[in-house]
This record gives sequence, structure tokens and C-alpha cells, in this order.
Amino acid sequence: MSKDASDPTHDSGHDAGTRPGVHPADAVGKGAGGVAAHGVGPGAVVPGENDAPAGPGVAGEQQPAAEPAPSGEPAGAAGEQEPAAEPAPSGEPAGAAPGGPVVPSWPAGAGEPGGHVEQFPAVTFGTVPAAASLPAGAPVSASPASASPAPASPGADGALPPEQAAGVPASDVDVPAEGGEGLVTPVLSEVLLAVEELWPESLAEDWDRVGLVAGRPEADVDRIMFAVDPTLEVIDEALEWGAKLLVTHHPLLLKGVNSVAATTGKGRAVHRLIEGGCALLTIHTNGDSAVGGVSDVLADVLGLEDVAPLMPAAHGLVEEGIGRVGMLPGVEKLGELASRIFLTLPAVAGGVRVAGDRDALVRKVAVCGGAGDSLFDAVRASDADVYVTADLRHHPASEARESSSDGRPYLIDLSHFASEWLWLPVAAHALANVLADQGFEAELAVSQTNTDPWDFILTPGH
Repeated sequence: MSKDASDPTHDSGHDAGTRPGVHPADAVGKGAGGVAAHGVGPGAVVPGENDAPAGPGVAGEQQPAAEPAPSGEPAGAAGEQEPAAEPAPSGEPAGAAPGGPVVPSWPAGAGEPGGHVEQFPAVTFGTVPAAASLPAGAPVSASPASASPAPASPGADGALPPEQAAGVPASDVDVPAEGGEGLVTPVLSEVLLAVEELWPESLAEDWDRVGLVAGRPEADVDRIMFAVDPTLEVIDEALEWGAKLLVTHHPLLLKGVNSVAATTGKGRAVHRLIEGGCALLTIHTNGDSAVGGVSDVLADVLGLEDVAPLMPAAHGLVEEGIGRVGMLPGVEKLGELASRIFLTLPAVAGGVRVAGDRDALVRKVAVCGGAGDSLFDAVRASDADVYVTADLRHHPASEARESSSDGRPYLIDLSHFASEWLWLPVAAHALANVLADQGFEAELAVSQTNTDPWDFILTPGH
């Protein structure tokens, strides 16, 4: 996402305290709902006690391109359903020792990562510190069996895997009276209530466009796919898997359009979804500000402690707001921190760019998943040693360096897509748990499609 600094506060619509289904005390260290990873790639399953094997993964979100606002406000973003593929038998991922840690699979075509990886059927990205991260393409079944918390397992550096580190909130909504063995498939309106519990639309920035884009409220939703961008490739992936709801981080219709005719790119996306019987839902800046949101996941993957919002929400929980700032467990060289981030993120053509002395020692870290160069004032006010974000433009980055007497905050610039992808498995687990607590049964999965727009990069010596 792009963050808009023109209105640094926004009304969350909630008083400070505890929101149903989101427990601040559980925001760090709560397990992934007892869900165990049993495979990677198409056909891989993550079954609950009552679940049948599920099919392949889901899609991601798209950040629409539009005319940039002076404050850094983002610009506008941008067939028949095929039967689900035959599920493969569940089991340990290829190349992994039984009971060993599972490294999330990365979409094919994303490129080889820069460090050690487990070799699974799909291309994988660098080692994630700890066990049991959700593989891309491995559906998560929402059932009461998968909703019980599991203990978190920190890695050697103390960091937790994304879905454990950011917390997977449980729901306070009672299970329907007709529950028990008769688990029911939710309809779209019931899924939307669960989504609102986790990522209230009131947390979205004023300029943003979140919520339901297409879909019938009374339609059954037995399969839900999460993705970063609603590209045509992602939509086709979702339809092939049999998804009835595609949840993307980036809006398809952020900037107003006059037509959704099938002769336009956005029109083709809308028509393909409707003809395939798949709804589209956007969780954008509300997913950034909420507890366990995009920046929370990035902070937790880095192992940050004493984490607080970089730009707190005007109302609501004290943990809500855009960006996060926290402390590393100990001082670390800038180059080592950058390398660790590089090995944790999905591999993309642009890699990771760094501004600063490779051997400089850092401890206080500000992070913002997505485009964060509109938050430089908040970063400077936080006294962070380094700022980790994405899509840093030349002038804001240059001015940030020139305005500093000692070079701080140093800058680590990531791929927009890669910085936000880590949130997808966390979000899928969170929604699975809430639906399960409410007595619903559905399968959730994460897209295998790499929607980073760049294919290759030329650098000195190449």
C-alpha cells in the first residue's frame, strides 16, 4: 500500500480497549490455531480433524496505478470455473525431515532466493526462523479442530514465524446453536462479518477503497483465497482452485472508473470473477492498521520487541495504526539486518536496496509494509536507527539522507509486493480461526502467483 501523510489520523470508530476477536495480549506469541503444515504446492493440504483434503493455493492483491498525490497517496489500482485439481496425499514436504521445520513455498517463477532454502516441489524463499509457517498453496481448513491455539516456536534468533508472531486472534462470537457435528458452509455475508471483526473498515484511510467489490451476500463460500493483487493471472488461479471469494490486499478499483466493460483491463477482471462465481474483497489500509496487520507481521519476522505503531490511529486500540517501531533483541550490523531481511522475503527481481554504512550498528527499527516514504517525519520523530519499507522514491529518500547529520535513519528498501506478501498466511490463519469459532467450515489458501511487476534487473558487473 501507499501511506498518505496528508491526514495522519483517522477515526477507527472504536473506543480504546478490546475489540471482539482481537486480543492485544495475544498479539504476540499465539499459535496458528493448531494447524499443522503437511505439504507444499498444488494439492498440499493443512487439514483439521474433520477436514477432507483440499486443493491448491489462492491469489493475491494488486496495487492500482494512478496519479500520485503530493502526500504520497496511492494512485488507482488496477470465464467458466474449472474444477478443483485432484488433491495430493498429505505428508511431509519433499526434502524435509519428518517433524522438521516447514519453510513456506514461494510462487513458481519468482526467482531463486539469495540464501539457504528447503527444496520443495515449488520454488521456495529463504529460511524463515522457526517451524510451521503456512506454505503457499496449502489450504487452511476452518473447523473447530483447527481453532485451538498451539504454542509458538521461536527460532534461533528469537523471531517467530509470521502466523505465530503476529498472533491469530480467536473470535468472541458464539458458535451457532445448530453447531456440533453439523458444521455449515458460511455465506458471503457471514464471512464479511468475520472479516470486519478482524480488520474493521473504519481503520481504512479516508482515500482508500476497501470492502466488497463484487459478490452476492447470500452465496455460499466454501473456499477463500488470499493474494496481494487482483491481477487476471491471480483471478484465473483462484477460479481454477474453485475459490468462491478472492481476498486481495490491493484494491482493484481504488481510482474511479467510468466503465467495467470487458474490453478494459479492470472490466475483464470484474467479468471473469462474476462469470466464475467468485466474489472479490479488498482488505487494504484496514489490514495495515489492525493488530496483526502487514507491518506487525514484518516487525515480528524481524524479531522486534516493544513494538508500537509508527503513526497511531486517532481512536481505537493503542496497538492500531500505520507502521510499527520496535527494538531488536540486541545491536546488529546494518548489513547483517539487510541480509536477514533479504533471506526472509520472497525473491523478486529488485532484491533489497540499502542506504547506509554496512557496518553501522542498529537496534531501533521502524517498519512499514508497502510504500512508506510519506512517513519520514514519523520515522525521524521515533529516533529509529533504520527504516525498513518499500517503494522509496528518489527525492524523499535523498532528502531523508541529506537532512540527517549522522546518516540515520538508514534505509532498507524492499519490493512493495514482497513486503506485504508475508501478511497473507497470517491473515488466512486468522480468518480460518474466526470462522471455525463461529461453527463454519471453509478452506482458505494463499496464492502462488508472483505479482511483483519486475522480471529482471541489470546491476554493475551483470
